[in-house]
Amino acid sequence: MREAKGSVGKRGEDLACRYLQGLGHEIVARNWRASHLEIDIISLSGSVLHIVEVKTRVVPSQAAPEANVDRRKRECLVKAAQAFIHSSDRLPLGADLEVSFDVVSVLLDGEQAEIEYYPQAFIPIYA
Repeated sequence: MREAKGSVGKRGEDLACRYLQGLGHEIVARNWRASHLEIDIISLSGSVLHIVEVKTRVVPSQAAPEANVDRRKRECLVKAAQAFIHSSDRLPLGADLEVSFDVVSVLLDGEQAEIEYYPQAFIPIYA
């Protein structure tokens, strides 16, 4: 029986958080929202603020999970990051943080999980 979409996503985000923590990231927020904008995971690693999109799929999957972070999703992540930075009192005072837009791909196969981390998956370009 297939898992419900919400439970698949939550499981993927839980795994992604543990993975990032294993790399030394401090999780600042999960499922942060501002209006219609959302960021799956926000973490700090040194002087880098990571805006992390988690894409989880169950095998067999038509395409790699990270392939679903399209232009529209990237634009939404940038707007959400700007909203977070301007509204957050959780960031270190006076911090001069670099912002990295990352993707974590989680592919579930029963109890097994394959996790791929793409730091700096994209760099916003402003015209």
